[in-house]
Amino acid sequence: MKKLLLLIFFLTYSFNGATHMAHYNKFNKIEMEIFKDGEVIGYNYYFFKKNKNETLVTNQIKFTVKIFGATVFEIEGYGEEKYIKDKLISFNSKTRQNKKEKFVNLKLNEERNEFEIKGSSYSGKASTDNVVGNWWSHKILQSNSQISPISGSIKEQVVTFIGKEKLELYGTSYDVEHFKLTSKDVSIPKDKRLNFDIWFDKKNALILKVAYSRMGNWEYRVKNFE
Repeated sequence: MKKLLLLIFFLTYSFNGATHMAHYNKFNKIEMEIFKDGEVIGYNYYFFKKNKNETLVTNQIKFTVKIFGATVFEIEGYGEEKYIKDKLISFNSKTRQNKKEKFVNLKLNEERNEFEIKGSSYSGKASTDNVVGNWWSHKILQSNSQISPISGSIKEQVVTFIGKEKLELYGTSYDVEHFKLTSKDVSIPKDKRLNFDIWFDKKNALILKVAYSRMGNWEYRVKNFE
């Protein structure tokens, strides 16, 4: 039954693929809070600017993990995705992770219909079937692989439909679809594998919550969208 429901989901959204960015024309921003072990430690904000067929999505992320008052892990970054209609034209990001600089410079080679990537972890070509792994876009649930928005590395993934659920966030109840997103390659070390639970609000075409466990329990929750 779950496999049948997942097939229905992908068939439904594949027919709407060409209008993917149109789902986000109503948004000016999406604000997510980042939690670790139930405590707010930072934010992940997305801002949308539209000009005719062009959409610019900027991402700001910052969080700090402290133990007994001492900072043990922190990230601060900025990214920018540019789309013409539904086509990703470029993506650029700079991230400071524990005083280490990471980056991605991606552009579309229209003649070859492929992405050219220069990143802190990967430089080379990539299929346009890849999606940038940011949480604002439900297209991450339709892709077989994603590009890290921090380093440019490419990871193959498997998306599994878990079921329909009710989700309570900040005093509001949502009807959502629960998915599991994992790495296809199980030989990857556990601390580098994709392993996310994702709750998707089909009505608003919006990922409302992401959860995973890595040195604690993490959650990204949508607090506000407009």
